[in-house]
Amino acid sequence: MKRNAIWAAALLAAGALALAEPEPPMTAVRTTRDITLDDAVQTAISQNPGILTAEQEIRRTRGVVLEVQAQALPHVTVTNEFTQTEPNVLLAASGVAPGTPGAPPSEVSPMTQSWDVTVTASQLIYSGGQVVAAIHIAKYAQDATIYSMRDIVDTTISNVRKEFYAVLLDRSIITVQEENINLLESQLKDQQNRFEAGTVPRFNVLQAEVALANARPQLIQARNDYDVAELNLARTLGLNPGEPGGEMPPINPVGVLTTDEKPEPLAEATELAWERRPFLKEQREQILIQWENIKVALAGYQPRLTADAGYEARNDLSTKSLDKSVIGWFFGFTGSWNLFDAGATYGQTKQAKAQLEEAKVNYEDAVRQVDVEVQQALDQVRESEDTITSQQKAIEEAQEALRLADERLAAGAGVQLDVLSAQVALLQARTTMVQAQYNYNIAMAEFDRVTAANTRWEELFHDPLVEKQRVQEGLENAPAHPGVAKAR
Repeated sequence: MKRNAIWAAALLAAGALALAEPEPPMTAVRTTRDITLDDAVQTAISQNPGILTAEQEIRRTRGVVLEVQAQALPHVTVTNEFTQTEPNVLLAASGVAPGTPGAPPSEVSPMTQSWDVTVTASQLIYSGGQVVAAIHIAKYAQDATIYSMRDIVDTTISNVRKEFYAVLLDRSIITVQEENINLLESQLKDQQNRFEAGTVPRFNVLQAEVALANARPQLIQARNDYDVAELNLARTLGLNPGEPGGEMPPINPVGVLTTDEKPEPLAEATELAWERRPFLKEQREQILIQWENIKVALAGYQPRLTADAGYEARNDLSTKSLDKSVIGWFFGFTGSWNLFDAGATYGQTKQAKAQLEEAKVNYEDAVRQVDVEVQQALDQVRESEDTITSQQKAIEEAQEALRLADERLAAGAGVQLDVLSAQVALLQARTTMVQAQYNYNIAMAEFDRVTAANTRWEELFHDPLVEKQRVQEGLENAPAHPGVAKAR
């Protein structure tokens, strides 16, 4: 209400001054909102282009399922026809030229108008299992797109976390660089005061000025990295990355880099990945699709039978009146059997079987890939943990070294170079610490992605590779990978 009143007053004022002088352009006020990591994840799930595209792909495959299912259902078609032909054309078609001796008079000329309306219902009775297999393929393809979308969601969540942590990292580095510059500025001021008092040479002032000048580009780069990180985050969230003229995205990520989240042990993490990774489930669907493709190919050896029935109404061609009609029904069967196709069906079957074996090989390779990804993510977490532990001690020692160097310089027992060296060591230790915390969170985001630990899905259909399907694929006596048993 208050905003509306302000705008109303502004419009009235603009109308009163319109004849006096032009109104200066209004400046838009940029507003930002704080956004947490959870808010960022929820925003990405609802607005990320990759997820939205995957949702449309699911809708497309649902349409494919309906299209394929239609082959097994009755089809009803209505056709109608009306024809009018010049009598001379009909006479010529009968071999008698108009006006010649022996030509029939006009009153006994052929019928020049005709109409026909037919309603036909057709039903596929037998296709050698081709249609049933095609329906299964369409449903497995739909399930595969669902798993693909889940994998995209997991990847998007991981990317959001990584880019969110990148913003926090750059913000922390900015803080470290600003504190370093503040300390260098205080040291420069101290050396200037000492130089004016005549206790230190001009060289000390120059050293302090050079150290301060060398530190400023690092702060400038950190601020630029922060802006770039915000732009990347906004793009992943599906937000406007910025306004023309250099305005940044209207978001302010809030949070801190912590190491509270801990990973599961390797054995448990690997089993969890076997059980939950959508990537593996999508590969299993590909195995089922290729198995059904074999059935489609084998259907080429089988006959095909269709039943047709309908009702037809047309005018009586024995009269010249369109009002008199002939009405009746019809019924029949249409069958075909390709007894010899020169080996085409045999070739298609061999291709389908080879593709099935390829799908199995790809699945086994995918399992090994998941094992490697879990191991790598866990190693990165442990490396970051060890780095954080080592840098905590390094920061304490660097702070103590800087304090002692300041005291020695104040007492006249030290030199300014010791202070600057200690300051550089402290800056490096703090920067390494922040980077290690960032690496830890990045490693945990990757660990959660490769294990699918943080996403929960409601299963609306059975996971593939159940026992019946294993029997169909001839795998009932084959040793199953531990991940297969967990995926049931």
